[in-house]
Amino acid sequence: MKTMINFNKTTLLLLTLALAFACTNRKELFVDYSNPQIVYSGRIDSSKVKRVDLYWSGSSIKFNFEGESIAALIEDEKGDNYFNIIIDANDPFIFRPDTTKRYHQLASGLSKGRHSIEIFKRTEWDRGKTSFYGFQIEGNAKILPKSSLLKRKIEFYGNSITAGYAIEDLSGKDSPDSTYTNNYLSYAAITARHFDAKYQCICKSGIGITVSWHPLIMPEMYDRLIPTDSTSTWDFSLYKPDIVVVNLFQNDSWLINMPEYEEFKVRFGTEAPDEDEIIAAYQKFIANIRQKYPEAKIICSLGCMDATKEGSKWPGYIEKAVANLNDKAVYTHFMPYIEATAHPSIKDQETMANELINFIEKNIHW
Repeated sequence: MKTMINFNKTTLLLLTLALAFACTNRKELFVDYSNPQIVYSGRIDSSKVKRVDLYWSGSSIKFNFEGESIAALIEDEKGDNYFNIIIDANDPFIFRPDTTKRYHQLASGLSKGRHSIEIFKRTEWDRGKTSFYGFQIEGNAKILPKSSLLKRKIEFYGNSITAGYAIEDLSGKDSPDSTYTNNYLSYAAITARHFDAKYQCICKSGIGITVSWHPLIMPEMYDRLIPTDSTSTWDFSLYKPDIVVVNLFQNDSWLINMPEYEEFKVRFGTEAPDEDEIIAAYQKFIANIRQKYPEAKIICSLGCMDATKEGSKWPGYIEKAVANLNDKAVYTHFMPYIEATAHPSIKDQETMANELINFIEKNIHW
């Protein structure tokens, strides 16, 4: 009996040592949102305690690490936002956080060595904010230095075309379901990745410069940190793009011909703006961008929907506004008109990206 007791004690000791060894080699690590090795892109609201809030299309979180799995502590305001998750630069997969603050496992079974993760916001700010608190790594967890900062910076101001609205709705019916919106495949994001440039996107479906399908116009929104808060101001010194691309006027081109529409009445009363007023409004907006970014190259673009169709006056309005500015660092570039019954498809967005990339390569040294 005495021998049996000694054997049990020995077994218990071995099991304890084995468990301790296993725990040592599978340590967990929480990486707080404020860790300096996390790289944020976009207008990120860091004013809250213990978290950051993401609103804008194309906002992203990047992080390098070692470990067998990684989870993110996230809470979504409405449960209607979608993100692309990119692990080790592989093809993205879709992630939809819910309204409960909890950990979401984003990768598991990872090999030893260095890994990277990117969380990229596909959807627009009208789907609500997403709050990010940090990462949880398991299995020989280690924080690695962030990748070299991208030297180039680009910023876009646009509407649904720039947002990538309904880009993945293959039925061509322009479904409003946020599942189908994907800013990652927009011409804007494609262009930024082509040039290996840091990316910032200020966009909203339906928005215009003089009038929108909703109460907000771009001159009222462009300088906000929180898009839904008129008192929230973005600090333009935090991000100084080399190139700014403005692709607006598509919605204006429709709405100034709709005097019965409520936003027409709000903005214009009973009489649509004349050409001089339209040109002046665009010119003022570009002048405001120039004031914020004295050194940037500004590309005034338009397309690829019917505002660039043959015979349209809207490219001419932009050309006149740019000529009035007399600024050699302000360019015009109009996307080719692509006849379609819905918003630009993935293929259309790729065509637009190629056009813009070629224009930049030919005209801008950065």
